[in-house]
Amino acid sequence: MKPNNMTFVNSLAQLEEVCRIFESSEWLALDTEFLRETTYYPKFCLLQIASSDHIACIDPLALTTLEPLRKLLFHPTITKIFHSGRQDLEIFYNIFGAVPNPIFDTQVAAPLLGFGDQIGYAALVSQIMGIHLEKAHSRTDWTVRPLSDEQLKYACDDVVYLAEIYRKILKRLVDLKRLDWLQEDFEALTNPGLYNNQPKQAWQRIRGTNKLTSIQLTVLQVVAEWRETVAQQKDKPRNWIFRDDFIIDLARLRPECMKTLANIRGLPNRARKDYGENLCALVKKAKTILPVTDEIEKKPIKKTLEQEAILDLLASVVRLRAAENSLSPTVLASKKDLEQLLVNPTKAKILHGWRKNLIGDELMEVLAGERTLSISNGVIRIGNSH
Repeated sequence: MKPNNMTFVNSLAQLEEVCRIFESSEWLALDTEFLRETTYYPKFCLLQIASSDHIACIDPLALTTLEPLRKLLFHPTITKIFHSGRQDLEIFYNIFGAVPNPIFDTQVAAPLLGFGDQIGYAALVSQIMGIHLEKAHSRTDWTVRPLSDEQLKYACDDVVYLAEIYRKILKRLVDLKRLDWLQEDFEALTNPGLYNNQPKQAWQRIRGTNKLTSIQLTVLQVVAEWRETVAQQKDKPRNWIFRDDFIIDLARLRPECMKTLANIRGLPNRARKDYGENLCALVKKAKTILPVTDEIEKKPIKKTLEQEAILDLLASVVRLRAAENSLSPTVLASKKDLEQLLVNPTKAKILHGWRKNLIGDELMEVLAGERTLSISNGVIRIGNSH
């Protein structure tokens, strides 16, 4: 399918027509083009949709409403295909207040077929189809109109080849009886909580919180919540208000007056003038609040010799199962994943999604003494302890 087979949609009548065409499809490949360098919320610039025999580029900047898309995107029997679709899904959540479902994400599925974890779209197209995609428009300004033929071809490629690799990946997953393993991963991507940026949770994005005292952590949480609210209200990036490292310094020094605040580096004069009094008031407020500590990533504790030996044992199981399933051991479970399983299994990535089915449950059985490793004729074997 080439761009001259594409319908460019910039009117409500055209949008209604292409939505009627696509409604008969079993699946749709989707991608979005957006900009968010100067805004908090992504500015939606283009939507590409492809089925087995149609392709459309929809211009949301030219449309007063995208309501006809709602029925299509939320159609319960049409699978919506993305590659690394979290940012695309965030756009739809911002528009419609909900997340399209059901979905299929080729980046999530690819590791089950031996591809690298978090593989990029161009790399996946290259490895599956032997096609090298051009990157000339990867940094284009998608708000500028009119869009050139070259831009539209670039945009079309993102869904034309996505449709092709989806069909190939789907067939291989079905042949290997692994399609059902992905259900939990895809359902997690459609959880609205993933896209609803609650200001109270904003502090969790800031690194270095495990090094703060209780009162310092409280200051950081209060200020991070306030900054998130301001960024949302002004539709500006968080760092345009002030940067994370400034919040860390503010939390450590806890200034309660403008004079003390002036001694902290990293706060632009404009921000000091606009927000200085608010920040001093927030520091005072923090004295009356207890910090939220349940989501803090604790500082790693030096492992004992016994723990190191257990990790080596778990790594042996991972390598065996990875070899049996033609997967990379690091994709199946990294060293960090195994450490997490050992010290804090409730947060372990390998106890969720397809990894849980393939290796997570078995590793928990090993830790519980329900599975054992033995050597027979120079081969490591995993068996039941009873």
